[in-house]
Amino acid sequence: MMTLEKFEEASELVKKVTNPTKLIHSEYLSEMTGGKVYLKPENMQHTGAYKIRGAYYKISTLTDEERERGLITASAGNHAQGVAFAAKKFGCKAVIVMPTVTPLIKVNRTKSYGAEVILYGDVYDDACEYAGRLAEEKGYTFVHPFNDTDVATGQGTIAMEIVQELPTVDYILVPVGGGGLLSGVATLAKMLNPKIKVVGVEPAEAASMTAALSAGEVVELESANTIADGTAVKAVGDKILPYVQENVDQMLLVEDDELIGAFLDMVENHKMIVENSGLLSVAALKQLDLKGKKVVCVLSGGNMDVITMSSIVQHGLIQRDRIFSVSVLLPDKPGELVQVAKTIADEQGNVIKLEHNQFVSTNRNAAVELRITMEAFGTEHKNRILDALEKNGFRPKMISAKLY
Repeated sequence: MMTLEKFEEASELVKKVTNPTKLIHSEYLSEMTGGKVYLKPENMQHTGAYKIRGAYYKISTLTDEERERGLITASAGNHAQGVAFAAKKFGCKAVIVMPTVTPLIKVNRTKSYGAEVILYGDVYDDACEYAGRLAEEKGYTFVHPFNDTDVATGQGTIAMEIVQELPTVDYILVPVGGGGLLSGVATLAKMLNPKIKVVGVEPAEAASMTAALSAGEVVELESANTIADGTAVKAVGDKILPYVQENVDQMLLVEDDELIGAFLDMVENHKMIVENSGLLSVAALKQLDLKGKKVVCVLSGGNMDVITMSSIVQHGLIQRDRIFSVSVLLPDKPGELVQVAKTIADEQGNVIKLEHNQFVSTNRNAAVELRITMEAFGTEHKNRILDALEKNGFRPKMISAKLY
């Protein structure tokens, strides 16, 4: 059971291994929503995510014999690091089963804490099933990433810190994968102040909690295909579902495209790296009427590899018309390219890539193709550049933008 006494105990214990993550007021998000929006930056934890809380508290409740057998868990990355870090603190062995698609940064950091890492399966659920088999075969103590009330109690210590720092908070938005974080935060928040509204946020393509709440029981999705890899869970925990049913006010769904924009906003306006799963709470803000309300978005983690980061930034810039590509046809004669470049420059566009194809037509005098990728300040600026090209007779045709 999750009780106030256990939450209080956990809150004191996790201070031994957590960094203080004081609330950050976001002027940008506050202006966008009309409320006072604060960020709870759990991406700044030593392991890059909130998971250290639940892992450390859970391991603290185990007997010496359970620890000596060695620990095993399954994780898409953040719980893995939490268990590995906590196990090292307690001086016990940790074996972590991770999906094969887990970002390299999460795999390497888990290994850096001394854990044995096994890559298995395409999603978390596959890894979890295999970890369960290994636990039975080798006698390891299994530490579930979310379907455990002690783990959820540790995660819920976030609510204690939020309410202590902002007693008049109206909304807490929480990313949801398996439901451990949501159940812990919601349960303690309601204990401390029943008026606080707790909102869970899931990826639209991995909405296992929404499905469970709708059906009144755990439902296994056919797939959990989302860029929010930390929350790509096909079935939530049955042990924590009752706490969610009782304490969570609302569930919201976010499309992957919205996470791309949220990543760009976080980097540009707050100078922070937050992984896609951790941005679910931010991306969902626009779905609520928050005028005059005090809102806390839990940023659950920041473990993102550089390649993924680069891809997200590129897609975000294209999505917001800050990078776009056009194709124009022009006669193959001196001076034509200069005229195109001058038209773009006059509208303050910045060319970043140029491809000149003389073989688009058998009649080079009739037409050669020029593919231009350029930077703009946004949609309005892009349209000005397109209008100028059209006015000068170049008849631009939009094409898919690629930077590589």
